[in-house]
Amino acid sequence: MPSQPVAYFLTFTTYGTWLQGREEGSVSRGNNDYGQPVLQPDESLLKYQRRAMSQPEYRLDEKRREVVLNTIVEVAKYRGWKLWAVHVRSNHVHIIVTGDATPEKLMRDFKAWCSRRIREATGEAAERNRWTEHGSTRYLWMEETLRDKIAYVLENQGERMAWFDGSSEPDA
Repeated sequence: MPSQPVAYFLTFTTYGTWLQGREEGSVSRGNNDYGQPVLQPDESLLKYQRRAMSQPEYRLDEKRREVVLNTIVEVAKYRGWKLWAVHVRSNHVHIIVTGDATPEKLMRDFKAWCSRRIREATGEAAERNRWTEHGSTRYLWMEETLRDKIAYVLENQGERMAWFDGSSEPDA
């Protein structure tokens, strides 16, 4: 195995849209590996989580999805990070990126800049919760895994929304 991953697969969700206990199942910190069964629906857990929310759920409409996509491309280019693929959905964002920072820092930077650009484009309040607290940070160690994840992000998310395919572009 190489000493550095070839890329990171980052996923983060919008505030309040992926609560535990949902009908379609959910994951938790201890139950979130790919292919692992999802947690069973739990109406009482879902109600508890909804009551704990400080604001309504947040969804990305077409305008906000485009702002998020353009911001991710802009941040990656400015930082010299190689952006392999991005897909911005109404309630989550997938990014495959290679960069000279931890995946947690990459995600924090993307989320912070996306929030800023959404505020600038829409006039939303700075206090608005847009994202879940963290997200998923997966290390991609092999080229084959990288190709598989690019295909997953671009081809297996349903109808394409706001997306970017940088897999054939030269490295940053």
